[in-house]
Amino acid sequence: MHAELPTHAHLPDDDDVRRTAQRSTLVSVAVNVVLASVQILIGVLAHSAALVSDGVHSLSDLASDFVVLLANHHSRREADDDHPYGHLRFENAASLALSLLLATVGAGMLWAGVHRLFGPPPDAAHVPGAAAVAVALVALVSKELLFRYMLAAARRVKSSMLEANAWHARSDAASSLVVTVGVLGSMAGYRFLDPLAAAIVGVMIVRMAWEFGWHAIADLTDRAASPEEVAAIRETLRATSGARDLHRLRTRKMGDRVIVDAHMLVDPLISVSEGHYIAESARHRLLKLHGVVDATIHIDPEDDVIDGAVVKLPGREQLLAELKDCLGDLPVDIEKTQLHYLEGKIWADVFLKPAAAGNRETLETRMEMARGRVLESANFVAIKVLQVHS
Repeated sequence: MHAELPTHAHLPDDDDVRRTAQRSTLVSVAVNVVLASVQILIGVLAHSAALVSDGVHSLSDLASDFVVLLANHHSRREADDDHPYGHLRFENAASLALSLLLATVGAGMLWAGVHRLFGPPPDAAHVPGAAAVAVALVALVSKELLFRYMLAAARRVKSSMLEANAWHARSDAASSLVVTVGVLGSMAGYRFLDPLAAAIVGVMIVRMAWEFGWHAIADLTDRAASPEEVAAIRETLRATSGARDLHRLRTRKMGDRVIVDAHMLVDPLISVSEGHYIAESARHRLLKLHGVVDATIHIDPEDDVIDGAVVKLPGREQLLAELKDCLGDLPVDIEKTQLHYLEGKIWADVFLKPAAAGNRETLETRMEMARGRVLESANFVAIKVLQVHS
């Protein structure tokens, strides 16, 4: 017997993921509402267009927060007829949507920065004051703390969607830094610093958006689990009691979880029910020890590397018809026949039950005829009489 493997990593409970996503996102909503209100109000009073823009940016973050809340609600729903594997890919779709929002924000900051960098300098009468600097610094610190809180929550429950939203908050912190530098630069007379910094941060945000978007698209198109995850899954399957080997292991991402398909090699002469038991044991171990949504374990008696090789051989009905025809009027009945399709050949274990007293020599002669007859329709058939009841 194989010893039970230790859990490879702590797997967060679905309810814990849902609660964490809802709690962290609501915190983000509250912070963004307060900051946006203060930034826009002080920006207008202090004549800071950059601060007003940052406030509008904070308001735009509410859209990403609501995307996360919506995806969190739908992704945790149970499987149904339309989504038999569950709804976890709503998280991948949400990550893609967040990456598009990030790209839009970054491209907007880049465009505005370049436009202001080569445009006319602002009127000296509208240079922001100390209040704008103070609010920009408060926004910078608040967004950075929000980012760290959301990132820690995302990594604790292993959610790429929450991590994407956390980095969205980091982009806000970067924009607040730009505003702070720009306001200070304007007050000191270096007015080019504001648009230059905005353009640089815009490029950084677009690059970040590309990375998240590409990962989301890869997951939506059945990307495999990481090599480390695949190796751990392979180890668990091979350690299942009754498993001899493993081949054709395939994985695909479903949200932050994994779906597994595998072919498991077992003793070719065990019963169907024992093979089913081994497959279910392997499946249960995967669901227990790894982030696996579901697993399909195909039981093989041998390494079937050649597709379609087995189905080219004759089936049970054809073989039994050959045997019965060969036995003719001999007073015996075929009580049971076990067929083994191995190595591109068929091996038949035949149990015969005489209806009346029969001649053993005649029976053996007829069985030899059967071997020869069936030989014409298969690569090779070994017919072995295991038991003859008298």
